[in-house]
Amino acid sequence: MPGRGRALVVLSLSLLNVFAVTAGLAVAKLTPDRHLSPQPPSVAVRDVVRVPASVAIPPADPASGPLPDTSTLAGRLSALIGGPRAEMSAVVIDAATGRSLFEWRSRRPATPASTTKLVTSVAALASVGPAHRITTQVVHGTGGGIVLVGGGDPTLTALPARPGAGHPPFASLVDLARQTATALKASGVQQVRVDYDASAYEGPRTAAGWKPNYMPDGEVAPVTALTVDEGRVSPGDPSKRTRVSDPPAAAAKQFARLLSRNGVSAKPGRRTIAQKGAVRLGAVQSPPMSALVEHLMTESDNDVAEAVARQVAIKLGRPATFADAAQAVEQVVARVGVREGVSVNDGSGLSTRNRITPMALARIVSLAAGDDHPELRAAVTGLPIAGFSGTLSPPRFTGATSRAGAGVVRAKTGTLAGVSTLAGLAHDADGRLLAFAFMAGDGKGPVDPGKLDQLAAAVAACGCGGATAAGG
Repeated sequence: MPGRGRALVVLSLSLLNVFAVTAGLAVAKLTPDRHLSPQPPSVAVRDVVRVPASVAIPPADPASGPLPDTSTLAGRLSALIGGPRAEMSAVVIDAATGRSLFEWRSRRPATPASTTKLVTSVAALASVGPAHRITTQVVHGTGGGIVLVGGGDPTLTALPARPGAGHPPFASLVDLARQTATALKASGVQQVRVDYDASAYEGPRTAAGWKPNYMPDGEVAPVTALTVDEGRVSPGDPSKRTRVSDPPAAAAKQFARLLSRNGVSAKPGRRTIAQKGAVRLGAVQSPPMSALVEHLMTESDNDVAEAVARQVAIKLGRPATFADAAQAVEQVVARVGVREGVSVNDGSGLSTRNRITPMALARIVSLAAGDDHPELRAAVTGLPIAGFSGTLSPPRFTGATSRAGAGVVRAKTGTLAGVSTLAGLAHDADGRLLAFAFMAGDGKGPVDPGKLDQLAAAVAACGCGGATAAGG
């Protein structure tokens, strides 16, 4: 395919830059520290896992390696899957050509859990674009009030900035308060009421298929268009996961306190809808969509995923509800080429009603890895690195049966009760870039995610080149 090799070269180099096979190399994190979910410290390769000598460093062009022999690959993966009674579905395809190399119930819809975030991220990047930012603003209100207007940015933070963090800064509520106080004092206003507008989102704050414990356990906040620090009661303490029950009201209270600290006496007001054309007093913007996607993919951030899904709905002119966001996401991924196998009810994958096929996930990963759609690249650069970063940090991919995938597998994880999924990319031992999706469990019994790590590691370790033009 013309031009595809060049993009895969870039992807190959980004994968190889994660580690070099030397005794003292430390692994550099792809996604830098962020306020919402602090990254674990960098770890030395020697302290985690040694890359086996049998795993060759891929050539510069991942499409130049031979295609795996499908019968050899099938033999290795089938042995790990464990036979027809195993509650498992799987697929491996060639990232450069889309050729199917291994299939095991690959077109059977399964509960994707957080691999749903792959679909959400690709839809957002394809629709609003990687440069899109979400704005939070303050405008003049009525009756001596001002209005804090949420645009749907869950990364809006009241925490202090981290100098040298190395990422586009999150939008700061502190900065917004300074801007607003300066504008008010310049016009002689010394006292205000802070009303709030969260009307950018509509409908229920929870999705169909969400379990009642999700919010009490801190898995996600009520989904609203105005929230600060993802609605966390103690955002500075990552060990405390409790969320506020009404994020917009809590945001208005916090903003009123910040205004008072900046010399404007303020008290929290009521929910309202800002008047069209109201004079703006201040505004802050989220990082670009590419950075939001990288963050939500690496850390599996449910709040950011739900916000990103709603940006797709807004872009397509739909109401920003769970149902419309889900339909908008499905519409966009169909437009970029994945027309079958995707049915979702939310953006995060918390819904037990979501159904996606392994083939659809693998094709979505391949789209993001190719250069027909360079705007999708953040969905790949945000994938956790096996054995090193995000949700694939140790102990995953550090055991004897999975360490062959460390550093050469990048994948999105998914976990719900009785469900475990893994979808991403791996270079095999001959340097060929392969996309895969493994989905285990029926929601009724225990599932070992280590089995999926073994499958991905088997793909990475396969030195079984020699497939002919007739794929599997």
